[in-house]
Amino acid sequence: MSAREGVAAGMDHSGREPTILQSVPFSSAVDAGFWHHFTQLKLDVLQLSEQAVPVMGSYTNTDTPGLPPRLYVEYDALERRKTASRWSCHATGTLINTNTIEEFRNRSKQDLLKGSATTLWEAITSGQALQDPSVLASFLMFTFADLKKYHFYYWFAFPAFTYPKAMHKKPPQSFTDALTQKEIESLLASYTSQEVDFNQGFFSITKSDEEFTVHPLRDYPKLRTAADSKSNQEVYLGISDPSTLPSNPGWTLRNLLTLVAIRWSKQWQSYKVVCLRVRTRNGVQDASHSLVVEVDLSEEPESLIPSEMPPCLGWEKNERGKMGPRMVNLSANMDPTRLAESAVDLNLKLMRWRVAPQLNLGVVQQTHCLLLGAGTLGCAVARCLMGWGVRHITLVDSAKVSYSNPVRQNLFTFSDCQSGGRHKAVAAAEALLQIFPKMNSKGVVLSIPMPGHTVGESLLNQVKEDVSTLEQLIDEHDAIFLLMDSRESRWLPTVIGAAKQKLVLTAALGFDSFLVMRHGIREVGTEVSLPSTTAIPRNSIPGKMLGCYFCNDVVAPGNVSSTHDRTLDQQCTVTRPGVSYLAAGHVTELLAAILQHPDKGLAEASVKEQGNVKEGVLGPVPHSLRGFLGRHQLLTPASTSFDQCSGCCREVLKAYMEEGFEFLLKVFNSTAYLEEVSGLSRLHHCVDDSQVWELSDEEDME
Repeated sequence: MSAREGVAAGMDHSGREPTILQSVPFSSAVDAGFWHHFTQLKLDVLQLSEQAVPVMGSYTNTDTPGLPPRLYVEYDALERRKTASRWSCHATGTLINTNTIEEFRNRSKQDLLKGSATTLWEAITSGQALQDPSVLASFLMFTFADLKKYHFYYWFAFPAFTYPKAMHKKPPQSFTDALTQKEIESLLASYTSQEVDFNQGFFSITKSDEEFTVHPLRDYPKLRTAADSKSNQEVYLGISDPSTLPSNPGWTLRNLLTLVAIRWSKQWQSYKVVCLRVRTRNGVQDASHSLVVEVDLSEEPESLIPSEMPPCLGWEKNERGKMGPRMVNLSANMDPTRLAESAVDLNLKLMRWRVAPQLNLGVVQQTHCLLLGAGTLGCAVARCLMGWGVRHITLVDSAKVSYSNPVRQNLFTFSDCQSGGRHKAVAAAEALLQIFPKMNSKGVVLSIPMPGHTVGESLLNQVKEDVSTLEQLIDEHDAIFLLMDSRESRWLPTVIGAAKQKLVLTAALGFDSFLVMRHGIREVGTEVSLPSTTAIPRNSIPGKMLGCYFCNDVVAPGNVSSTHDRTLDQQCTVTRPGVSYLAAGHVTELLAAILQHPDKGLAEASVKEQGNVKEGVLGPVPHSLRGFLGRHQLLTPASTSFDQCSGCCREVLKAYMEEGFEFLLKVFNSTAYLEEVSGLSRLHHCVDDSQVWELSDEEDME
């Protein structure tokens, strides 16, 4: 028989000999990480035992057209408590491993298949399959592991029975031919809803007028009996169909029809089956390529229902199309470092395969991130960036690890505090390598010069060198994170980032609140002035017009000798422990949303909470987020750049680009000079003192 094994014979409309309704067998897909887990199980638990081991597989009805139905055995398939995701179907498997290659070759494959089929037959005849329909997609995994060479031999069997002989009344119909668009949407909505608890792989469906409802498979007799007395109601059997062929359902239909013939053929001989296939196109789920199959079991009289298990089949063919095992050589991949490299991005790949097919993981992985600050925020942001697949991270800090740090800053341990403490930037970079050896992480010990912090003659050369190092670092990176603990330390990287048109993101902490924002990317070197406020769109602000961290200030940053008048973000040492993780998560997700947006850093930001703006793969990109843990509230305000901003206005950027370090030195020695260049001093003279309020971020924003 061909690779598509026959499950049902039928007669076409021209009266020719019965044709075969062909179902498409599974093709196994084993994750490389699975063999690493299996190696540990063999060495530590099984040893010389050949006892059967439970293993979990999964399959989906969302595969790309043209691919064979695939049964996935993923890296954690041996975990007993593993559950399938919402978007995949559970398959119950058994693994039998032999100790020698000779035993693997000589073991009776027919006995192995019969043993697996016996378990399936008992589940069908006892009714267990109605309570747990996943056993209808059961499989056997027969293996031998050569752990000296890391050669793994395996052969899959997907047991199915030759009974029943089911006629198909007419060729399978696609949803577009059998159902209206409204009916397709109704069925899809019920299938994806979590209101009803049902097995994703096998289920019952009722249709009343144009409304569909999905029910557990075990409810089929009750639903069919009720529908028989109603003229406007129909009942279907349903499977999540792994096949992608236009007129051939997947292998799972075989065992469902066996169950139906054994349990219900005394009452009904005719059945309608929905073979549901769901794909995502442009963010919208589509089921139009699903099939409706009408089968008739009248060819199998009640007297012929078998009392014993009928013949079975199901061994998988190898990559050459012949009956035989497969072999995978992982000698080059079993190095733990290389295994980690293939495993760390698993969650990201699952996101792309099953939820967001348009997700561009490459652009995230290739982004070079510079983290200014390696404290509470820097450590948390670095971990989040690793989770998103970022491989190039540089941390900058001049402080050392103290004994109070490790409990809040998750890249440090007690040993980092001893002997005066290690430099945070260096210790954090090394910790990233301990977590994942393939990281390109570097720590730079650097003190960032600040406005109002006078530079004496003895420090002049050191400060000049620090500025040059910072400029070079910003040049070499794509995304700049400002994660420091003072307002004035953010000024210099804000100016350099704006002048070099880099993507700059800020995160700042208060006691129970946080601020996360992206800076607008300036058009440097143009004389065209920013549009007036009347010309700004009411619903959104273009990315080039968004403000920076300093755009809402009317006072230039300066040297603050006490904490009495410090703003929210300057009090990060007095903050609820969870706030830093919230801020780190949000600023990382903000970067991810920007990178997945077609306009990248120039993405427009909505002024309103539910504004209609251009979205990326991960949705709209806000300008800023302000979180208030005390009220469990999150706001997404957006604001335009300020013409007299001390950090990004045209006059400041022009002075920096033309005068370079000479301009910066004047600012370091005098905050008043910065206010003069930016125009803030003129603004102060234009109004009375009573009309200018200096608000901290602690002020009630309501």
